[in-house]
Amino acid sequence: MPSPTEISAAQLSRLIGLPTAPVIIDVRTDEDYAAAPRLIPGSVRRDPFDVTNWSKELTGRNVVVVCQKGLKLSQGAAAWLRHEGIPAETLEGGFVAWLEGAYQTLDVAKLPHRDAQGYTVWVTRARPKIDRIACPWLIRRFVDPSAVFLFVSPSEVKAVAERFAATPFDIEDVFWSHRGELCTFDTMLAEFGLADPALQKLAMIVRGADTARMDLAPEAAGLLAVSLGFSRMYRDDLAQLDAAMAIYDGFYRWCRDAGDETHNWPSPKVKA
Repeated sequence: MPSPTEISAAQLSRLIGLPTAPVIIDVRTDEDYAAAPRLIPGSVRRDPFDVTNWSKELTGRNVVVVCQKGLKLSQGAAAWLRHEGIPAETLEGGFVAWLEGAYQTLDVAKLPHRDAQGYTVWVTRARPKIDRIACPWLIRRFVDPSAVFLFVSPSEVKAVAERFAATPFDIEDVFWSHRGELCTFDTMLAEFGLADPALQKLAMIVRGADTARMDLAPEAAGLLAVSLGFSRMYRDDLAQLDAAMAIYDGFYRWCRDAGDETHNWPSPKVKA
């Protein structure tokens, strides 16, 4: 049973992908990381001995610190964060326990270059509808919570990517895009190694809405309708993205926990 300052792998796995998820800080040594170059989804790597500097960016957040076995590095860093008034737990058993539990991990080989502040920067076409909202949601919830997204004129996406060291997505002839009948959202799941059944179910809904294949999932029509509605509610693409994050949070939670639940009110009365 975890101590009051520990969280189990099973407990943490239920929080990942939710808007209320804690910040996950990976403080494994370079040697341990090189031996298993994958990350818990949504986590960021930090030097445990530099905690006095990076603790400042965590004010007001709940934190889970992860090292190889949940011992000195994570416990020391988490204790320092608590000293700074930041609620911090350690992962019981560390990254080893996460792997032993067969929980999903992120393939870091596909992570784009980070800027000087440690953020990944992405660029795509302006006026997003479905895939160009779904992909940023996926990235912020499972890949890089601090990712920056640039929305520009379609003709300028590649030039902006080159000049601003950004990663282009959801345009023709780039790595992060549609592949055959699959959407960019599908591509990201495959390349990052995210095999969560709930994400796979959500991908089917996104694909149906984005490619006019309502036969793929009955929920696709609803996603299309609300996405088009949001695109007309907001002139600012970033404001639209911020507002629409909740749409995908709801769809993801439904895919994960409520897909078999029904609702009918008023309930049919039983005849006497």
